[in-house]
Amino acid sequence: MKSRPHDDAMAELYRSDPALALEVINDILKDGDQAELLIVLRQLAQAFGGVQAVARQARLNPTQLYRTLSPTGNPALSSVTAILKAMGLRLAVQPLPLAEQTSA
Repeated sequence: MKSRPHDDAMAELYRSDPALALEVINDILKDGDQAELLIVLRQLAQAFGGVQAVARQARLNPTQLYRTLSPTGNPALSSVTAILKAMGLRLAVQPLPLAEQTSA
């Protein structure tokens, strides 16, 4: 059996099961791990035709998108929302359960 890179396998999985992609992104957003979010966004970009295609739809420079989604990337909210919109997704705000809320 021929092996393939993990990102390629995940991109194929997200293409075949978009609900899984949503679940993974929402779990990452709950935890607030930006590094994990960037990894999944790179994999999703691959699933949606590659960085060039997503950059075109998000109206971002492809080089900027590569930098934004790199392990050292620190994307602006406007970039994240444009990237997600290009993939047919959006951010949503939800209240924390009372047990997770911190007192001021």
